[in-house]
Amino acid sequence: KPRPSLPSGNRCTRVSPMLHRRAFTVSVVWTLLLLYLGSVVHATESSLACPDWPTCFGTLFPEMSGGVFWEHLHRLVAGGLLLMFALATWLARKETADRPWVFRTCLAGMALLVVQALVGGLTVIYRLPDLVSTTHLGLALLFLVLATHVASATSWSREASAPDAGAARRVSKFATAAAVLVFLQSVLGGLVRHTDAGMACPDAPLCLGRLVPPLVNTPIILHFGHRVVGMLALVAIVWLAIWVVRQGTTDAIRTWALLAAGLVVAQVSLGFLSVLTVLAVLPVSFHTLGAAALLTALVHLATLARVSAGSPTQAPETQAA
Repeated sequence: KPRPSLPSGNRCTRVSPMLHRRAFTVSVVWTLLLLYLGSVVHATESSLACPDWPTCFGTLFPEMSGGVFWEHLHRLVAGGLLLMFALATWLARKETADRPWVFRTCLAGMALLVVQALVGGLTVIYRLPDLVSTTHLGLALLFLVLATHVASATSWSREASAPDAGAARRVSKFATAAAVLVFLQSVLGGLVRHTDAGMACPDAPLCLGRLVPPLVNTPIILHFGHRVVGMLALVAIVWLAIWVVRQGTTDAIRTWALLAAGLVVAQVSLGFLSVLTVLAVLPVSFHTLGAAALLTALVHLATLARVSAGSPTQAPETQAA
């Protein structure tokens, strides 16, 4: 069927379902899986199970057993993401020629993935230095933000503009601020993980039996700081959800705001559970996945609200749901 035409002078067009499927399913969901596997690799102490890079024991097809299974699987999934996002970039060039920002953003994503892979190699070559390993996580989260924004802005699902465009714009600003807070919190969490500060406070919700522990060393400072920022994120996102429900916004915006609130509550709970189980693999890995899912929800909410408000990069007839 022919695609609906847009008003003259508008640079935006509806993208094909295939492009959106690649951008969202592959780039977002696949990245969430990759982040989860990365956490499993660290939690199972498999990060150096393959002592070389990009090969594993000099081959691309090592025996998939023990820690090698998790480490090499992580590499294979990362390689799959790179190939599939390359396909999404090609589709963006072919099908959105009159919306160049999509293609440029995909190119930036490709560059980010390549840098991310190289930093991942450095973590192995230099035997897991803390800052390099944390940078590896930070770059993965940046790519997740980029992929989510593209997927949300080019969504095939549509709905009418928000009844109150001003409220939608404010939702977008608040959700963006919350996403920045969650990103910083996640990077701080990565630093806690890679400096082995996860049990610096062996109790929860208190730390060393106190509301504010003695900040006598770096592990305690990092761990306690991670908890403080986490509680700030909890309060900010729950407040955001309550505020959004009271505004003149769309059903989709309210749904995603409430979902973000639910995710942040689950995320804080998983953080405490990780400590109480002495960093067991499942709660720690799902804690990382929860942070990434929360970041995804907030970026989608911010993009969705901006589109519903009538963003200059999105026509009212093609606003994303």
